Amino acid sequence: MKKITGVMVYYYFICKRKLWYFSNDVSMEHNSELVGIGRLIDENSYKREKKSILVDEMINIDFLKDWKVIHEVKKSRKLDEAGKWQLKYYIWVLRNKGVEIEKGILDYPVLRKREEIFLTASEEKELMNVLKQIKDIIERELPSGVINKPFCKKCAYYELCYI
Repeated sequence: MKKITGVMVYYYFICKRKLWYFSNDVSMEHNSELVGIGRLIDENSYKREKKSILVDEMINIDFLKDWKVIHEVKKSRKLDEAGKWQLKYYIWVLRNKGVEIEKGILDYPVLRKREEIFLTASEEKELMNVLKQIKDIIERELPSGVINKPFCKKCAYYELCYI
């Protein structure tokens, strides 16, 4: 069984089909201009921080402050809900490893904004349901149907869905 990564949680909230492709080793991000822009923003922001902390090949934390606050850098707020749940997953993973994480912060350096994220007990239960659903999706023989949302046109997987 594959480990559920932070990217998988993020994709779950964006598109189940994209999640299936990604988890079944169909990667299109290397061709995506938007992914490249996001990578540049991440690399050029918060340069004084120790960045890209990989934990058990499951989560890749943008940076940590005093082992209490997790930071996740995003380029925009368009897919805000997905970023929030990705960060809640990071908090959950680290807490289960005995790290007393107080909160997460979604950083939007281009917008010069940040948002504090907490993981409540009820959200933790919801997260357990999300993780179960992710397992179900990635174990399917075929991806789910096309969702046909406005952001699909800019997706790295667009050609697999529409052409």
